[in-house]
Amino acid sequence: MIVPTRELAVQVASDLQNAARKRNARITTIYGGRAYEPQVEALQNGVEVVVGTPGRLIDLYKQKHLVLKNVKMVILDEADEMLDLGFLPDVETLIAGTPPVRQTLLFSATMPGPVIAMARRYMTQPTHIRAADPDDEGLTKRDIRQLIYRAHSMDKIEVVARILQARGRGRTIIFTKTKRTAAKVAEELVDRGFAAAAIHGDLGQGAREQALRAFRNNKVDVLVATDVAARGIDVDDVTHVINYQCVEDEKIYLHRVGRTGRAGNKGTAVTFVDWDDMPRWGLINKALGLSVPEPVETYSSSPHLYEELDIPEGTKGRLPRDKRVLAGVDAEVLEDLGETGKKNTRASGQDSGRDSARSGGRDSARSGGRDGGSTGSRDGSRSGSRDGGRDTRRSGGAGGGKDSGRSGDRRRRPAEADAGTGPAAEAPAKASASAPTEVDRATRARRRTRTRRRNGEVVAGEPQAGAPARSTEA
Repeated sequence: MIVPTRELAVQVASDLQNAARKRNARITTIYGGRAYEPQVEALQNGVEVVVGTPGRLIDLYKQKHLVLKNVKMVILDEADEMLDLGFLPDVETLIAGTPPVRQTLLFSATMPGPVIAMARRYMTQPTHIRAADPDDEGLTKRDIRQLIYRAHSMDKIEVVARILQARGRGRTIIFTKTKRTAAKVAEELVDRGFAAAAIHGDLGQGAREQALRAFRNNKVDVLVATDVAARGIDVDDVTHVINYQCVEDEKIYLHRVGRTGRAGNKGTAVTFVDWDDMPRWGLINKALGLSVPEPVETYSSSPHLYEELDIPEGTKGRLPRDKRVLAGVDAEVLEDLGETGKKNTRASGQDSGRDSARSGGRDSARSGGRDGGSTGSRDGSRSGSRDGGRDTRRSGGAGGGKDSGRSGDRRRRPAEADAGTGPAAEAPAKASASAPTEVDRATRARRRTRTRRRNGEVVAGEPQAGAPARSTEA
């Protein structure tokens, strides 16, 4: 079974395990963000059902850990979303690895043209089954009350804070267009006293699952999410869905709004439309037949907002302290999923060793190693041992440093010259080391002489090596 998002893979696998409790079927979940080793081990032990996302499934398939030659059934859940996310090549690769004789099922709330083309390509005489209420002819469920407001971007958070204090509000999902907006809105709501958590692509897999578990376990009642939570996520008692920004098209609108009003329950969907999004909303309204071509202009103090959403009079933008009863996302345990490709014990040992090496080794290298070790070895290679000369002073003088060593070196030069162990003993070595420098000077002098000739100057004679060239004016 192939699904587009990690959260949906976890939910589907959990439902299948509950359904197969008495069937003795082995079910494993394959998705990114977790370590490879447990997933590879589960595949090697053998499974009957694999639920996963296309990326990790392709990785294990190319590594020969996932064998598809014995597959009898292929299921694509939210097939249109996988097309929108660009997973079509990966899905085709996985389907091509399965036997030609198999059963293929495609599930989707919307059935656009590319999904129908895929069905005709990989299925033989497919049957189109539509699950809907025969008495509900609209594209959206009639159990969902839909409200569309034209709101200013600077006032949206105030409007949301008042909607979250409406009478009878249960769990609420707020959908945003970008990951940064999701994090910002969640942080602002927490600052106002609401039990909110964010879930988006920039979070690690452990933090994403922690937020979703806290939402299911009623430790937070507001989930601010991007479209990773818009597909297939089934949470009980979601009474309100808020589109913080105008949706891109009618398909995304249907999937987001469908998070409420599930299993015969009633729900409320609120959509904010900016002034710049009015043309886009006109197309969405026409496609869905919502009969709201011009959303009413709404602010946090508008009377119709309080009336339509049953918000108590006098409600402000902060939750009173006596109503802050939920534990929050930090009360949910953050599961250690393991570092991808490494074992936890090895990673922790490397981290601790690296930290100790950084804290201890760097300080010791700075205090003694730089002045003592490197300079001492350099001086020792030049002159061997010098009877407690520069080598000893620099290696022992971590507190004094380079400057003190150099000053002491200048003071001891006469004594070292008398003893024959000072810099005077190094004169031949220095002279030989400086020979290439003299040649370079002569070469530069010749170049200067040729330049002067080209510039019209008269040179008295060829300069000697190391002597500057002399020229006379004509």
